[in-house]
Amino acid sequence: MSDERYPIGFFTCPDNLTKEVINEWMEQIQTLPARIRETVEGLNEDALASTHRDGGWTIPQLIHHIADSHLNYYVRIKLALTEDNPTISPFDQDRWAELVDSKKLPVQHSIQIIDSLQERLVYLIQNLTDEQLERYYLHPEEGKMKVATCIGFYAWHGEHHFAHIKNAIKRVQTRGS
Repeated sequence: MSDERYPIGFFTCPDNLTKEVINEWMEQIQTLPARIRETVEGLNEDALASTHRDGGWTIPQLIHHIADSHLNYYVRIKLALTEDNPTISPFDQDRWAELVDSKKLPVQHSIQIIDSLQERLVYLIQNLTDEQLERYYLHPEEGKMKVATCIGFYAWHGEHHFAHIKNAIKRVQTRGS
């Protein structure tokens, strides 16, 4: 895809959400923390400060954003499972990315959060009934979001920003050549 903002394309949810599709998403969710850890291990400060495109977030901002947003998605899923059609509160991801913890905190802290969070989410997903997968929350801007669709978006979101991290590393390596 030619748009650097969406290196893996936009999220599309299959019309037929089978257990196989959900299992693929779970695999992506489950392996993301280790893949992030392996990819950024040993990067120096200059490499970490790189972005996947001009005006994009740095690698630490991307990793901290994954932790922040996935915490939000996890809570949204839990709300959908425990309340009747709750309306969730969106967050301003750009403003969150500008906070000091997103810019200065070592990435290992957020990788630990992502690791634990993904483990809990995968366990939860593995134990959801078909009825629970159909439950939903309401997003003030996006509308109705089923738990099953949210799981897919959650998996896509991690892959989307993981691609940004890899592209930022490629970009700094290309400049260094």
